[in-house]
Amino acid sequence: MDKPEGPGPAPATKITYIDGRPTTITLRRCKLALMRGGELKEMLFEQDVVTIGAMEDNDLVVDDETVSRNHCRIIREGDQYIIKDLGSTNGTFVNRVRIREAFLHENCTLTCGKTDIKFQPVDEKLRIVPSDRERYGDILGRDRTMREIYAILEKIAPTDTTVVIEGETGTGKEVVARTIHQTSRRKDGPFMVFDCGAVPENLIESELFGHEKGSFTGAIATRQGVFEMGHGGTVFLDELGELAIDLQPKLLRVLEQREVKRVGGGKPIKVDVRVVAATNRDLEEEVRAGRFREDLFYRLTVVRLKLPPLRERREDIDLLASHFLTSGRFNRDRLGGRKVTSFAPAVVDRLRGYEWPGNVRELHNVVERAVSFAEGEIVELADLPEHIAYPRNGSAPSLPDETNPNIELPDSGSVRPSISGPFKDAKEQWVASFEEDYIAALLRKNKGNISHAAREADIDRKYFRKLMKKYGISADDA
Repeated sequence: MDKPEGPGPAPATKITYIDGRPTTITLRRCKLALMRGGELKEMLFEQDVVTIGAMEDNDLVVDDETVSRNHCRIIREGDQYIIKDLGSTNGTFVNRVRIREAFLHENCTLTCGKTDIKFQPVDEKLRIVPSDRERYGDILGRDRTMREIYAILEKIAPTDTTVVIEGETGTGKEVVARTIHQTSRRKDGPFMVFDCGAVPENLIESELFGHEKGSFTGAIATRQGVFEMGHGGTVFLDELGELAIDLQPKLLRVLEQREVKRVGGGKPIKVDVRVVAATNRDLEEEVRAGRFREDLFYRLTVVRLKLPPLRERREDIDLLASHFLTSGRFNRDRLGGRKVTSFAPAVVDRLRGYEWPGNVRELHNVVERAVSFAEGEIVELADLPEHIAYPRNGSAPSLPDETNPNIELPDSGSVRPSISGPFKDAKEQWVASFEEDYIAALLRKNKGNISHAAREADIDRKYFRKLMKKYGISADDA
């Protein structure tokens, strides 16, 4: 009874939307029941993979001498469950038919050795009501969309459900991932972060899965990978869409079998981790384009969370900016007190009106920069970066009219380039103003993606980042 052909899987944990808003979340679980000592024992499993066997490290341990140490494995694929025999001595049966791999149906009976196990999928439908809180863990925001995300996290964080967090650069995907970990049963375990876009391709496999001594040039010692080091905790795969296509089957193997093989090693090593991933790419589009494996997509996207960009939650800008003033180490004097206490009304207006291509991360860096420029306890307009304080629609500074050499300054005291003084000094000011506007405009155009913006500018990404740092502009690597 081999695995039959079937339609493409759908997410097992479903979030239902009406008019673009989440209304319900359906959590799917696996219930297994077996007879032990003359009484029926039922167990509920929330994870995607359930292992069955005689060894103590299985999820369901069966005390039966006819059951192999690692007998079989149940895997959730979308809204379907599949059982795979692991080369057991006495075989795995579904409704008395021996199988290697098969779909499981409601109320079917699994037989391992002489032990019968009843299988039952359990769906729990929960209504999503926006939370009334302004923060959840380390996530801050009173916007309705954020409060709906809190309601979803309250339901899924305590489980082992795999989560993919989608959103533009700088929206706080890692903060959400950490919050999921901190509010889960794994909170006392490690939280391992792996940036799929920041590690050279020739080292990614070793970083993820580890390597044995001598397995390649430079491997002078055996080394654990991220999944081994994350055992008992959570592994956060950042920028998942950047993972090379040839490494995706190996990641799929970890997710399905919960074991890794080090580079140069032959022995599989069991790992117990929850996987949370993040991407600023559209993974469905990546699948259609052949850059991301469909089976890995369905394995990962059990729950998909979409974080809104900051420009769509403007009522949170004041809240976040004030929070950064209160909690930021950059806003501390020698005695530990706050150097800056508030923002001038004009500053608040500018912060609310800016588009924030770098989202929350850009806001944080702008606040930090403003504190360093502030001369008193209040952030003034002149303390903000010029492209925010005195916006010119992201365009390059316009040259003065020859018939009117006087440059009109905004009422609040702009530091726009001057045409007075030596040519060299004036030129440096104009070039600096152009560079700042140009970099900011390119980042907005490319939605904060530094790699794409640098490519369009035809300059090296490191130099592009240097210019960003020079002018206090921030966005994350894409």
